Amino acid sequence: MKSITGKENMMMFMRGEHPAWVPRYCVMPDPYSKLAPPMQAISPGFMNEHRTPEGGRDIWGVEFVATEETAGAVLPVPNQFILDDITKWRDVVKAPDISGIDWEAMAKKDLEKVDRSVTAVVQYVHVGYFQQLMAFMGFGEGLCAMFEEPEEVKALYDYLCDFYTGITKKCLEYYKPDFFELTDDTATAINPFVSVDMYRDLIKPYHKAQMQPVMDEGLPIFMHNCGRCEDFIEDWFDCGIVAWNPAQVVNDLDGIKKKYGRKFGLCGCWDSSGPVSWPDATEEMIKQAVRDTIDRFAPDGGFCFWGSTYGPVGDKATEDRKRWLTEEYESYGMSFYD
Repeated sequence: MKSITGKENMMMFMRGEHPAWVPRYCVMPDPYSKLAPPMQAISPGFMNEHRTPEGGRDIWGVEFVATEETAGAVLPVPNQFILDDITKWRDVVKAPDISGIDWEAMAKKDLEKVDRSVTAVVQYVHVGYFQQLMAFMGFGEGLCAMFEEPEEVKALYDYLCDFYTGITKKCLEYYKPDFFELTDDTATAINPFVSVDMYRDLIKPYHKAQMQPVMDEGLPIFMHNCGRCEDFIEDWFDCGIVAWNPAQVVNDLDGIKKKYGRKFGLCGCWDSSGPVSWPDATEEMIKQAVRDTIDRFAPDGGFCFWGSTYGPVGDKATEDRKRWLTEEYESYGMSFYD
């Protein structure tokens, strides 16, 4: 019998302490687990009021769609971008009026199903500055804008940052999260989309400015960044980042763990595009992958498990793979340090 809650164990990981067992990252409760979720991701309800599981629009008017190929995840509808000229962003990008929001009532509603005695609340606000520009313009035009019109990109990011930082402060006041999550997918599986110098000039100042109120409150901060983005780790520390997900295997994860230890927590380290996500993955393949990942990265702490398998929503084989993953994590990961 564990003497602490999953929430407490997760917070030990976020504080750089050695957890009692290997914690597990999750944004929603796992239907295959009988345990209370150690954490749950929450964003302000008004930001999702025009979104559905099938897609919908974000608060800026970008239309999203879910597909079978993305396992139900939503992406901007191809070739329906709302901005084709970065110098015209002021005519297109309009922040919604949030002056009439009852933040206390919204927070109560958003948190009503979370048992905060056992589940930590991780607060997130938006998809990221880089990622939002790509949603506005598409990658071709968006990347050209960053190279050709950096001052206009900065002006747009100033506008977004003022809006998002105001929301961040409201979240700290009314949601009182246990930690925060900053999100921005700035890399491919091979290399970052932008150089370190461009990151420092065009993106990092806004990451840091929005996270400053969180740092002032002394809350730990997760960084979500997919792809081979290890180039930015040193800069993330200036933004209060203490842990990173999904820490994909295209990065030098062994070297990163050796260099930083528990100062910088690794979450994931899972080969999400490997054989365990293929349609014919067997129960033993998936369970062995769980054990191998934990064996490799969990010793001496500084590791939080996250794993995934993909397939069509509602497909029995897909659901079996998800169940096997949870079973092995709870059997192996939760007793690993014993």
